[in-house]
Amino acid sequence: MSAFDIGASEDRAATPSPYRRVAVIGAGSWGTALAIIAAKAGRGVTLWARREDHARALREDGRNARYLPDVDLPDSIRVTSDLAIAVEDADAILMVVPSSAVRETAKKLSELIPATTPVILAAKGIEPGSGLLMSDVAAEELNGNPMGALSGPNFAAEAASGHPTACTIASDCGEKFDTSPETTVAARMAVAMGTESFRPYISDDLPGVEVGGALKNVIAIACGIATGAGFGANTRAALITRGLDEMKRLAEPLGGRRETVTGLAGVGDLTLTCSSEASRNMSFGLQLGQGIPREECFEGKPVVVEGDRNALSVTDLARKHGVHLPICEAVRGILHEGHAVSAAFAMLWGKPIEGEPRALVELEIGHPHARRARWHFEEILS
Repeated sequence: MSAFDIGASEDRAATPSPYRRVAVIGAGSWGTALAIIAAKAGRGVTLWARREDHARALREDGRNARYLPDVDLPDSIRVTSDLAIAVEDADAILMVVPSSAVRETAKKLSELIPATTPVILAAKGIEPGSGLLMSDVAAEELNGNPMGALSGPNFAAEAASGHPTACTIASDCGEKFDTSPETTVAARMAVAMGTESFRPYISDDLPGVEVGGALKNVIAIACGIATGAGFGANTRAALITRGLDEMKRLAEPLGGRRETVTGLAGVGDLTLTCSSEASRNMSFGLQLGQGIPREECFEGKPVVVEGDRNALSVTDLARKHGVHLPICEAVRGILHEGHAVSAAFAMLWGKPIEGEPRALVELEIGHPHARRARWHFEEILS
């Protein structure tokens, strides 16, 4: 049998039971895209929009004119602004709201869904103050519901349009992954969402998957600033690679695995977000690097840039665990502490020389031109 016969391993593959009815909470671009994908996968889908005028427009237009204007909604998707209606009879919940709304939304859901209904987070970030990952934030407000996360290198418009796309779905199901992984939340959700073009992978490393999603937005702002300032591919490649190392450093003390960060939810998402102006975080950084005041970015329109908020929460959490994240700290300095771009890049390129392999992690040598680095960046960025 040919290696390209996609049915070659079907007889040996486990067959998890997919969730039949999925409620997608959040009708932004990614929430709408996931609703479309779930409907194409044959699920019964209800899409919840926070505002009734938005829900009405989705029903009347048959598409999300504001966030995803070029893709039609399947007729089978039910759209509502009533959260109780959205989750009634749902076998699984996909929460696709901004990270700042996760706690409030989870609290409302706790009064509407049974404790057996799994909640899968597509929000990415770390909560300011508490330092909690999004699944932990939701878990504090829910009633012991099974938790999961969906993450990966995905632009909503491409995924909704049927471009070949992959993601990671993680859940923390303990011994189930050792004995019967096909019965886990991650496996059942993967089967529920999989289509001919949308390919989920399964993970048991929930914190590792979530750390990748939280840090990649901050690193993307750094890459945008560098690009806007006129630096090229060398600089971006260095920031992406060392940004990946920062993901690994933070994942471990939170219970995540370094290998997870080298997958779709880590390096995959990082590479995508840091390489395209379609990323709001990359675009935000690009405008800052060009010298546009932050209040004038995006032509003064209110745009949610998760990396802006997470630059603080990520570095606060890292400091708590004694983990140094130089790139994230540089972005924090630029966005929230008044540091000049030249000073931030001088800090990154002039800091002591380090070993790259883990075996040399304690190696630190004074940089021979640390003092000149600041002068260099001030000169070329003036």
